[in-house]
Formats: sequence, structure tokens, C-alpha cells
Amino acid sequence: MSGIQRIALVLTIIGAVNWGLIGFFQFDLVAAIFGGQDSALARIIYGLVGIAGLINLGLLFKPSEEFEREPEARPTK
Repeated sequence: MSGIQRIALVLTIIGAVNWGLIGFFQFDLVAAIFGGQDSALARIIYGLVGIAGLINLGLLFKPSEEFEREPEARPTK
């Protein structure tokens, strides 16, 4: 996994935690930290989380390393 994918995964997890807080407690952590949903910093964070989600879409279609390996040839008797 590349560095960009790792950063995107962290941002996606942050977004998921924020959505969980919104869903369960009606508390938007990003808005609380950065001064409301309409502040420029909050909008930048929301945008970065959205872009990170799009980057992580590629992980859905990436083949698993377990299935990439060729089966080992076994000697026949």
C-alpha cells in the first residue's frame, strides 16, 4: 500500500468516526473543532475526506495478494 493510500485510509477512517458521532450523538466533531460546518477549514477537511474515499475505491478492485500467487507445483509420483 502506497503512502497516499495510507493517508487516504486514515482520512476515510476519520470521516467514518465523524459520521458515527453524527449518527449516534448528533455531534459533528469536525465542525466543533474547526468552527462550524460553513468554516473554510471544515469544508477543506470534508473535501479531503471525500477525495480519500474516492481514492480508497481502488482498494475494492485490487486483487488480494493471497490469490495473486501461483499455486506451487507439486511433484507427482
